[in-house]
Amino acid sequence: MTYHGHIENGKVVLDEAVDLPDGAKVEVVPVERRSAATDASEGETLYDRLKHVIGKAEGLPSDYARNHDHYIHGAPKLEDR
Repeated sequence: MTYHGHIENGKVVLDEAVDLPDGAKVEVVPVERRSAATDASEGETLYDRLKHVIGKAEGLPSDYARNHDHYIHGAPKLEDR
């Protein structure tokens, strides 16, 4: 399980209340977040990162985007709107 939080006055503060027992071992890994503005200014847009896979999928059902959980995991199909 992953919990998200931030550092406040030198201590880890979780974003949501979590019921962990006293003495529980935890691992804290700093995450560097990049903003969309930073990506755009560096020329690395989402399109740039994914353009090599655009249009590669062939032979998929016409409702694949809506019902991918059905096709991948066997979940019930969603009704057409």
